[in-house]
Amino acid sequence: MTAKNIEKSILQLSPVERIRIVENILASLNQPDKNIERAWGIESEKRLAAYKNGKVKGIPLETVKKHFSQ
Repeated sequence: MTAKNIEKSILQLSPVERIRIVENILASLNQPDKNIERAWGIESEKRLAAYKNGKVKGIPLETVKKHFSQ
């Protein structure tokens, strides 16, 4: 079955059934990658340690907001 055939079949369903399919597809795309999660965990620990050890300075929220609102 091709994607086009699947789409045609789905469009014949009721709105509630289509929403259920969309939710299931979106949920399947939202699965975290364990390797990426692990890498971000390690990186965040390194960044926190660098901040606590004074190797990195924090930037006040107001400064960041001003920078991105321009």
